Amino acid sequence: MRKTCLDIEERISHVTDIKRTSNELWKSLNGSKATRETRMEVVAWIAVCKFDCRVEGGFVRDWIVGNYIARPKKDPSDWLEPGPNTKIPALNKDLVPSDLDCHLPSDKYFDIEKFLDNLHKYQIEYEVIREAWRYVLIIDKTAKTGPFTMDLIEPHIVVTQDRIDLDVSNLSLEKDYTKELGMRVDITSKSYSIELETIVDNIKNKRFQVLRPIDDFLQPRIDKMKSRGWTQLGQPMHVIPNPPPKYPAVLVPLHESTIAYITVLTKMKSSISDRVEVLSIVQIKNPSLEDAYLATKQLIAKQCKGENPNERELFHGTKNDGIDGIYKDGFDDQYCKERKW
Repeated sequence: MRKTCLDIEERISHVTDIKRTSNELWKSLNGSKATRETRMEVVAWIAVCKFDCRVEGGFVRDWIVGNYIARPKKDPSDWLEPGPNTKIPALNKDLVPSDLDCHLPSDKYFDIEKFLDNLHKYQIEYEVIREAWRYVLIIDKTAKTGPFTMDLIEPHIVVTQDRIDLDVSNLSLEKDYTKELGMRVDITSKSYSIELETIVDNIKNKRFQVLRPIDDFLQPRIDKMKSRGWTQLGQPMHVIPNPPPKYPAVLVPLHESTIAYITVLTKMKSSISDRVEVLSIVQIKNPSLEDAYLATKQLIAKQCKGENPNERELFHGTKNDGIDGIYKDGFDDQYCKERKW
């Protein structure tokens, strides 16, 4: 596959290669072939190679891998529009690539003033807006190539963002990895098996896989992708990254608007009673239990006609220590013959 991705490797190196010279950077900013995208690459290069940031999200998907460009019909001076946050203008929704998402390093201090000095050194115009969890930079506001924005996101926010919306938005770039794409969250476990090559192929063919339950927050993002000509593959997968090594499991609450929440609620009421009152629904990720379950399921399937293990869903009640026992040790198999399915 690498032979067909040489152009991708070249664009990766524009952001991650610390050996890029000042002359090369100036050409990307002001040379005869300079574009909005090459200027974005230089800003990303400064963040990655000078300040050990990590670039993620739409820029990696749309430009680095997809080589997609779209421009609004408006003049570049009108690409910035009023947004839901009155302090921060929004980019026109038809602009591709849209912005830069950079996560600040967790193991060293990020000096915003030195970062801005580097932008000034290369005569890059900027405005800075400080929020509690990020710096927002409005860059090239009056440049003929058109403006773009940049989010510099605090590292403690990165730690809490443990779920990915779409497979094609899970790619990242880091310093010195001049030919390699990374994954922000590892989604290559046995139960999902989403490989990097598959994500790249999806981007090249404008396809995407939803990796978490669809709620009121995710649906607009899906609609935006579809409006740009992307196609959703299959049904949403409920991908939860593995917990830290010292914890056996991670519990993720489902929002009431998700299809998964509504489906479980409906099944419980139809199987048990309409009078069931649901306070919360939590999705559990326990890698040890998951591996054991998948292995057992595979063994049973081999013994069944058509290799169909007849997998079914079980509801059973419990209390006190039994609640913690579910996510630590799994459901109680004693109820498998007599409780609600």
